[in-house]
Amino acid sequence: MPRGEKSKYTDKQERKADHIAEGYEHRGVSEKEAERRAWATVNKDDGGGKKEGGSGRGKHTGHPAAHKGGEKGGKASASRSAASRSASARKAAATRKRNAAHAH
Repeated sequence: MPRGEKSKYTDKQERKADHIAEGYEHRGVSEKEAERRAWATVNKDDGGGKKEGGSGRGKHTGHPAAHKGGEKGGKASASRSAASRSASARKAAATRKRNAAHAH
């Protein structure tokens, strides 16, 4: 199978890659680079192409990074001072406000 051939991926994996690529393009990444990153992410999450499964069911594809949010969250921020957390929060709020202004 030539490199980069996508025939061995499931429909779900292709939808996932499209969705990820759209997100990158929305953030200003070139179409080609967005596509590359999207497939790299699908490979990372699902370990490559199609999974063989019995009785018409797809195999569960592990524990993708997308579902791991919050697992380690507490520790990192607990070790920071209240002032530094608060400064971060203010900076984040300002960024969200600025982005909201020119998103629409």
